[in-house]
Amino acid sequence: MKRLFGSAVILLSAALTLTACGGGDPLTSASTTPAASGSAAAPAGKVVVGSANFPENVLLAEIYAQALEAKGVQVEKKLNIGSREVLYDQVKSGGLTVLPEYAGSLLAFVDKTTTAKTKEEIVAGLKEKLPAELEVLEPAAAEDNNSLTVTKETATKDGLTTIEDLVKVSKNYAVGGPPEFQSRQEKNFKDTYGLEFKEWKKTGDATADAIKDGTVQVGNVFTTDPKIVLNGLVSLQDTKNAFGSENIVPLANKAGLNDTAKTTLDAISAKLDTPGLVDMMKRISVDKDDAAVVAKDWLTKNGLA
Repeated sequence: MKRLFGSAVILLSAALTLTACGGGDPLTSASTTPAASGSAAAPAGKVVVGSANFPENVLLAEIYAQALEAKGVQVEKKLNIGSREVLYDQVKSGGLTVLPEYAGSLLAFVDKTTTAKTKEEIVAGLKEKLPAELEVLEPAAAEDNNSLTVTKETATKDGLTTIEDLVKVSKNYAVGGPPEFQSRQEKNFKDTYGLEFKEWKKTGDATADAIKDGTVQVGNVFTTDPKIVLNGLVSLQDTKNAFGSENIVPLANKAGLNDTAKTTLDAISAKLDTPGLVDMMKRISVDKDDAAVVAKDWLTKNGLA
């Protein structure tokens, strides 16, 4: 099973280099009700690592926290907090020191008019638009993009390889995604590709399963979701670059990180790639391994712990 999945990850990672689709947003798809909050500034010398309340973000926060601890940094973890609306203000106030973020969605949050698409444009936009209290460190190669995804059977039957190919069939398709998917992306899809869907359904975290069982014909699935491989799905290529890149990037409170902490987090970003993230998420989502254990194994393998 492990070896077979490894081959699938290689195939998936190749597909991801061609896919830059977007629609949902992990940090705002999460609950807006904090499970563990803390807006008071962190004690001097302590780095408070936060996360949203979904497995991938918890994993990334565990990687940050354990790597910092390995370098002798005093760390407190506040995981499973909630959505970006909650988390962003906590980092800005200093209640959280650092948070794993998604570059394109973060820029769209702080600059509603942005047209940036590439990693370089997005990082430049963040450096310009973030308030004085905040900074982003080096982005990772790893991306958790959004996709418009279909079954292999649908792709073959209707001749679909790109989002543009959907134009000929979209009016007969139901599309699924997070609750905010339609309000954010309906106009964008129409303006960029001329797409108009028959029906929009709020399928949330179950979107990959909804595609597989035919509840919807196309859906917004995050590209690190192992179910793309396990359910035999195909993510369509975004040939017109309708959506920005979603590289993993640490969002930090400037006053809370010393040089050791920044260097450590940058070293993580230098090693973290999409195939590695997909493999770790397979262990968590499918094998049900603990996020802290998976994080430790990745850090050890990459000489960071």
